[in-house]
Amino acid sequence: MFSRNTEKIESFVGSNSHFRGDIKTKGTLRIDGSLDGNVDADWLILGEKANLKGDVTARGVVVGGRVEGTITSREVLEIKSKGHVIGDINAVKLTVVEGGILQGSSKMHRGESNIVELQPKEKVRDI
Repeated sequence: MFSRNTEKIESFVGSNSHFRGDIKTKGTLRIDGSLDGNVDADWLILGEKANLKGDVTARGVVVGGRVEGTITSREVLEIKSKGHVIGDINAVKLTVVEGGILQGSSKMHRGESNIVELQPKEKVRDI
């Protein structure tokens, strides 16, 4: 989903790892293990076996595993078929793939737009 938006994974929590504490990083963070703490990253990818207990703030988030906490996404949030979110979501774009679970509330807001609206020309009356 993020192939054109992300360059590479800069930070990684492996499948056999358990991390306790907050993570703040630039770039993309991938979690395949367990994290008890908050995440602030440009992009977050949670693998199918990932387990995160904490709040997330990011431009984009892909949830393949389990999250317990509030997710705030400034651009896109996708809950994959094995993804499970327990908590509130704030996002511009939200996708829940068939089989994905959201237990909580979701608030969607418009992102910043780069579209310039032109005013219609006044009609000139024929005489």
